[in-house]
Amino acid sequence: MQRQAAAGGAARSLPKFLNLAQIRFPVGAIASILHRVSGVLLAVSLPLLASALAESLRSPQGFDAVVQAATRSWFAPLLFIGAWALVHHIFAGVRHLFMDAGFGYRLPQARTSAFVSIAAGIVAALLWLLAWGLR
Repeated sequence: MQRQAAAGGAARSLPKFLNLAQIRFPVGAIASILHRVSGVLLAVSLPLLASALAESLRSPQGFDAVVQAATRSWFAPLLFIGAWALVHHIFAGVRHLFMDAGFGYRLPQARTSAFVSIAAGIVAALLWLLAWGLR
């Protein structure tokens, strides 16, 4: 759309509205965004993890309390998200390190490594959660 300026009569473009829900991001962008999200989740969870560690080391009763809290059914989704954040951040970080070193930066390899880092993070988190549940 064009609009006439009041004084000069010159046409200028109006800003366009970008609907982010309609934009289809490439898999590399999704992997990069998830890497940042997982990093933020890890940073936010540090105080909780530090307090749980301190409580578990305080006494045998404290250790039992932390284990009981971590094995409650409502805690499973939080445990999965935390496990996913950790393993995805590791896989995506290694992917970025390889790309910085000059390996896998071409588009086909970059797409494949992005997909593998996303899938490996989900699979590893599910396996971790399954192993925790079988304990």
